[in-house]
Amino acid sequence: MQRVILAEAEAIRAINVTDQFEDAVNLLQECHGKVVATGIGKAGFMARKFAATLSSTGTPAVFIHPAEAGHGDLGMLNPEDCIVAFSTSGKSTEVINMLQIARQLSVTQVIGVTSHTDSLLRDLSTVILDMGPDIEEPCPLNLTPTATTAVMHAISDAIALTLLELKGFTHEDYGMRHHSGYLGSITRGQGEQNT
Repeated sequence: MQRVILAEAEAIRAINVTDQFEDAVNLLQECHGKVVATGIGKAGFMARKFAATLSSTGTPAVFIHPAEAGHGDLGMLNPEDCIVAFSTSGKSTEVINMLQIARQLSVTQVIGVTSHTDSLLRDLSTVILDMGPDIEEPCPLNLTPTATTAVMHAISDAIALTLLELKGFTHEDYGMRHHSGYLGSITRGQGEQNT
């Protein structure tokens, strides 16, 4: 168990934060539409979580399942939207098809989160957030994507929280979007202290 945790932590530590990360934050900060996160399989779960984190921290976002995109869900897209596509290989057919069709709808701002250096996702992206080419999965079969999804998770959280900070997002702002549960109770309490 410790070996798995250490392997995932090492994969996160190895992320090389380049100017492309700043470019991605700037692109999302200047986005006049919504952020559309997408991915398939385990990467899709990371994309869905990214959209949820963005939405609760002041950046409107939705998740579009790339397999559903061609069955009408691309109707959610507007030319002002920005897409963030998660795919370790950068070759997932459903994701590539969605991005190609999105271009026909004049959605051209795409951030690709990927590892492989030779992929169509890189060709279809405005900005690439490189996960690192040599991520080793701790799975004994070297198949189950846990280190790679940990990297996706860390990258997406870094983007979301950087945007939160740049926007000057407050406890009150958070509470207005997350009024239920424990987080809602502590943000309401903070808001009452500030009034």
